[in-house]
Amino acid sequence: MTMAAVSHQTRKTAQRLGLFLASAALLGLVIAFGVGVGELSIPLKTTLLAITNRLGLTDSPLNRIHETVIWDFRLSRALVAACSGAGLAICGAVLQSLLKNALAEPYVLGVSAGASTGAVSVVVLGVGSGAVSLSAGAFTGAFLAFLFVAVLTNGARGGNERTILAGVAASQLFNAITAYTISTSASAQQARDVMFWLLGSFSGVRWPEFQLVLVVVLLGLAVCLYYAKALDAFIFGDDAAASLGIPVGYVRLMLFAVTALMTATIVSMAGSIGFVGLVVPHVMRYFFGPLHRTLLVACAMMGAIFMVLADIVSRTAIAPQSLPVGVVTALVGVPFFAVILYRSRTAA
Repeated sequence: MTMAAVSHQTRKTAQRLGLFLASAALLGLVIAFGVGVGELSIPLKTTLLAITNRLGLTDSPLNRIHETVIWDFRLSRALVAACSGAGLAICGAVLQSLLKNALAEPYVLGVSAGASTGAVSVVVLGVGSGAVSLSAGAFTGAFLAFLFVAVLTNGARGGNERTILAGVAASQLFNAITAYTISTSASAQQARDVMFWLLGSFSGVRWPEFQLVLVVVLLGLAVCLYYAKALDAFIFGDDAAASLGIPVGYVRLMLFAVTALMTATIVSMAGSIGFVGLVVPHVMRYFFGPLHRTLLVACAMMGAIFMVLADIVSRTAIAPQSLPVGVVTALVGVPFFAVILYRSRTAA
């Protein structure tokens, strides 16, 4: 490698490191801003002092009501939103590589719909009589949706188009099962609560939910990073990956299971939120390139920022009422989806 090439690579690495640091700082700022937004407006300085007070770094006197609102309601909500956005963005990047499909993400492939069906079955029908948790029910539904799409697309030609069509079919099937379950088994109040939740909402999440989703997303990110080189190889096809000594079937199953687990955990807490896994990976590839070792971390950071901003918009757009956060992400994601679909058609 020449000196010029080494110098170029060093500059590129420095630029990416700078982008990572800037993203981390922006994420912290967005979370702090999100904590201050609401019916009771809290200054950014108060939010930062409340956090540093709790961490033992400062000892500033603060309004007791402000501290209670920050710690008991808003900070946990913002952190769950950040973890959810990170997880969905990671899932989108992984699925796009595994399926070699620019439109792949949990919502489009019907995985979110399957997870919703599993979660609603636990809540409304009481499946398992308490033995099955909400997250376990959502995971079961998500994995069934994966299997449904895999069966429809296995060994078929026209992979990209067929995968999307299978995802549409999975979404319609599981959404129909969910609607039937709610219509026939839920009370009026349950039906209202579940239907709003299904469109995406962080209103009921607290610290226990944050602890769970943080562990799941960090574990999922670690597994995906471990298989980062395999994901790079999958871009060129299964045969290319196998020629490099990658156990294609095992790795594919492992990564599908990890993405299903992350999606299910997020859906069980916040409902079905679409298009985060579609938009964020494409934007991050533009800035960080296709190598998954850096792409996955970048997707996690930007997905977290995007979701916290979407949650802020959902709480302020029609205040004092709230929009489902899934509506906000769809307003951004659907035009992006249309652009990608149009570009793939013209490139064909």
